[in-house]
Amino acid sequence: MMPEVLYQINPDRNKPWNNLPPLPIKEELYRTVEIIEKLGEAKAALARLQGRSAVIPNQGLLINTISLQEAKISSEIENIFTTDDELYKALSDQNTESTGASKEVLRYREALWSGYNYLIKNGKFDLPYFISVFQEIKQTKDEIRPEFSNTTIKQGRTGPNAGQVVYTPPKGQNLIKEKLENLTDFLNDDTQYKIDHLLKMAIAHYQFEAIHPFRDGNGRTGRIFNINYLTNKGLIDVPILFLSRYILDHKDDYYSGLQGISQRGNWKEWLLFMLRAVEHTSNITFQKINDIVTTRDSILEYVENSDKKFRNSEKLIETIFTQPYTKVKHLVDAKIYSENTARNYLNELSEMSILEKKEIEGRHYYLNLELYRILSE
Repeated sequence: MMPEVLYQINPDRNKPWNNLPPLPIKEELYRTVEIIEKLGEAKAALARLQGRSAVIPNQGLLINTISLQEAKISSEIENIFTTDDELYKALSDQNTESTGASKEVLRYREALWSGYNYLIKNGKFDLPYFISVFQEIKQTKDEIRPEFSNTTIKQGRTGPNAGQVVYTPPKGQNLIKEKLENLTDFLNDDTQYKIDHLLKMAIAHYQFEAIHPFRDGNGRTGRIFNINYLTNKGLIDVPILFLSRYILDHKDDYYSGLQGISQRGNWKEWLLFMLRAVEHTSNITFQKINDIVTTRDSILEYVENSDKKFRNSEKLIETIFTQPYTKVKHLVDAKIYSENTARNYLNELSEMSILEKKEIEGRHYYLNLELYRILSE
């Protein structure tokens, strides 16, 4: 008797995989002792992060710092690099003057939040969700790959197999839409598809990357989907999980995990990889939040006990911890101080070595040295 085939693999990586199996996958592929044990560890780490972040009164501490780091690292996976200084300056300028790589990273961050807000408004995943996130990342009106697009995934880097085709995604707009509709049904229907949310996220991430619906930007769209899915299902309140850090640090394992499913039906290694990513980055993000909050409180106490007198000292310190570079304009726009008072207070914090005053292209910025250190670690 022939053993049951649990997953139909891709017979020819050089031809469009139009027979990419629909979801769900068979239970035997994810109900193993090893996967269930790792799932428990990942869920515990994520729950601890959610508990910590939920009690922070000013979510701006997380929104402008942790989510920006996720955007930066996810962009680096696609070989889009910017320095911390360039990125933080661009954020401080409120996106108006950013160019090049910094602009691309800020677009990713905006797409992360637009996807988050889309799901709050609409409540579920659908084709317009994926298209809107993609269009935000790429700043394009392009949609699903057209019929004539001969998209292939090739081996990167400079090894002996560099440039070889490792995968060819399904071809044809109607077929791609059909597979995306199957994916969104799988994501939205928790009655028919009773699978733990973390496993669902990992399975769906593979499926999205295998469908590869857009000409470009699929990797970033898929990583934004990961975080948006976790918030949509209530596993975290805001999209702050630093998930791309683990993927970047284990980039080869990430891509080999994707290929392992299409070429060998090896779901086990992929699911374990994604669960390790959730566990590891939950712990990293938890520690970063603790460091930011503890340091903020320490600096506030130091300022309030100093000889210098600051009005609204708590709001002042909150503001300098919502992003690494602060400008006088930030405090004025928030209606905390007048322009002169804001400038005087920021200069005094610089004299106290809390901030470092920088002149860049004729403009003054104030760098929060401790926040910058925490985010750089």
